[in-house]
Amino acid sequence: MPWREKLIIALDVSESDYALKLVDKFRDQIEIYKVGLELYTSAGPRIIEELHKRNKKVFLDLKFHDIPNTVLKAAIVAARLGIYMFNVHTSGGVEMMKKCRDSVTELCLKENLQRPKIIGVTVLTSLSQQVLKDELGIQHGLRTHVRHLSSLAFNAGLDGVVASGHEVSLIRNHCGKGFIIVTPGIRPSWTPPDDQHRTMTPKQALREGADYIVMGRAILAHSDPLKAIELISLDMLTA
Repeated sequence: MPWREKLIIALDVSESDYALKLVDKFRDQIEIYKVGLELYTSAGPRIIEELHKRNKKVFLDLKFHDIPNTVLKAAIVAARLGIYMFNVHTSGGVEMMKKCRDSVTELCLKENLQRPKIIGVTVLTSLSQQVLKDELGIQHGLRTHVRHLSSLAFNAGLDGVVASGHEVSLIRNHCGKGFIIVTPGIRPSWTPPDDQHRTMTPKQALREGADYIVMGRAILAHSDPLKAIELISLDMLTA
């Protein structure tokens, strides 16, 4: 897979006009864009329509987590938007994930739609082992917990998971080659970790076995974002 199809740019901004300026700036480099809570809350489905007009793929990063009926209804709406991929929280449980997958699959067959990839969020890259234990009450290790949540997603029939680069090889060995792993918390060597605790460079993540890497601030905050993408692509090509 070419590097352009592996790098997802996170449009973590609040103004749709600015987001679209970025998309136009990166039109020859980037194919997939992540629309998260900030931008979607501000712009709504219109931002997805605008990205589609530009022939770009959308990763809708809203991390659905609710009772099964609510999540499956939200997933159906997302599927009708024609997005490429969206996510749910694996901690919502197997029933929630299976009903989401089954409902989306049924809808897409019935309405002749391309089924979006559905991936499960494991442990956020902003969380540490200490937070997991002291605040969330999870006593086993972080890697063990990520492997457990990945197993739930696999057993529920999801296409893959979102996980830190530090757990990619563990998940790959446990869930197999065809299981998609999307890795956020990617930081080139020249950028600070910000609020991420479990970071990794693009090259390291791909060598570990990540299928997609997600990057936002490291590129958007750079004095020359196009130059940043060029440097990152070179790093990816040597993985």
